[in-house]
Amino acid sequence: MKRCPWVNQNPLMVAYHDTEWGVPLHDDQKLFEFLVLEGAQAGLSWETVINKRATYKKAFKNFDPKKVANFTAGDSKKLLQNAGIIRNRMKIASAINNAKQFLKVRKEFGSFDKYIWAFINRRPIQHKIRSHKDYQARDEMSDKISQDLKERGFSFVGSTIMYAHMQATGMINDHAVHCFRYREVAKLR
Repeated sequence: MKRCPWVNQNPLMVAYHDTEWGVPLHDDQKLFEFLVLEGAQAGLSWETVINKRATYKKAFKNFDPKKVANFTAGDSKKLLQNAGIIRNRMKIASAINNAKQFLKVRKEFGSFDKYIWAFINRRPIQHKIRSHKDYQARDEMSDKISQDLKERGFSFVGSTIMYAHMQATGMINDHAVHCFRYREVAKLR
């Protein structure tokens, strides 16, 4: 079975690739989860984050943005002591801040899903990745989304982070054309 060239032998990476990556997400809580995880990844590998995902889920209250938005200074301090997550003060503060901004966007648009998917007219972008060199780190759309989120008060949402978010949440199908998931994911909306 052929997979994308970035997939290694880590069972968590394989499962993520085979079942989640590139699948269009329209669930606000899952979209928030990927905002937190992609922000945590900044400067690190996705494998580092995926290995800590279960602990993140527990530490960040199943990625419930309402609960995370209400985290206190004491909660932040506990998170900084949690060896199961990436203990970076700025990334933790960003996750809490982004939960607050996420709720504002949801109030304005009815859901974060409606807001984020409107950038691409609710239709996933289909790329034709043939080799590792075809992968991008950002594009004009991730630049646009990043800028808009920053203007709304979000942090750790640079263009590269948002491109990875778009890949993870199925806004972009960046499965390689030879990957068994390419055609499966291309059919999804």
